[in-house]
Amino acid sequence: MTEKQEASQESQCPVSPEVRDAWLKSQSEKNKAQPHPPASPVELSTDREISGIPKAKTDPNDQEEAKWIYPSQKMFFEAMKRKNWNPDASDMKTIVPIHNAVNEKAWKEILDWEKGWGSESCGGPRLEQFQGNVKKLTPKARVLNFLGYNKPFDRHDWLVDRCGQKVCYVIDFYNGPSVQGVPSMFLDVRPKLTVHGAWMRFYRWSSQAIFQGKTNQQ
Repeated sequence: MTEKQEASQESQCPVSPEVRDAWLKSQSEKNKAQPHPPASPVELSTDREISGIPKAKTDPNDQEEAKWIYPSQKMFFEAMKRKNWNPDASDMKTIVPIHNAVNEKAWKEILDWEKGWGSESCGGPRLEQFQGNVKKLTPKARVLNFLGYNKPFDRHDWLVDRCGQKVCYVIDFYNGPSVQGVPSMFLDVRPKLTVHGAWMRFYRWSSQAIFQGKTNQQ
């Protein structure tokens, strides 16, 4: 596979290079007193992992279910170099699995939101497209920042196909605590604040409140 082909296929990952760059930059700023280690002369894997995230069908008659594909270690490394980073090739064995796990976590939370909204009738929701909005805070993030909380280092909008209905989700990316020196992030995933998204949020909130009330009465 050529570098040009790898670059074009990089967009198959639901978390864009911008998200990765923003997160890696935030981690770098935390440790900027420490010099970057030189790139390691290691052989990077070209294997790519198939995600658990189904892609929206472009042809309704297509019976095959395609899924988004994660970048390989080499693709990830080359993407960082194109962004003028000074990556250490040996770090790819750690960074790529974290990146993939973040995608799976985001999709799992979307599936939790989608339960009971009708996508079961067509085999479940599918991810149609994604877009980064690193410079645009969500209303929730803006309010939390006003109250003194840290801003998310990135935001993403994922467009989900629910049996033909388009539902947009927003994902705020926050830095999490390091575990044994390994940086982490956590996500705030919810439907975008549209009329339907607001109804989904209210329905979940009211359902949880009713369940909690019944639990307290027992």
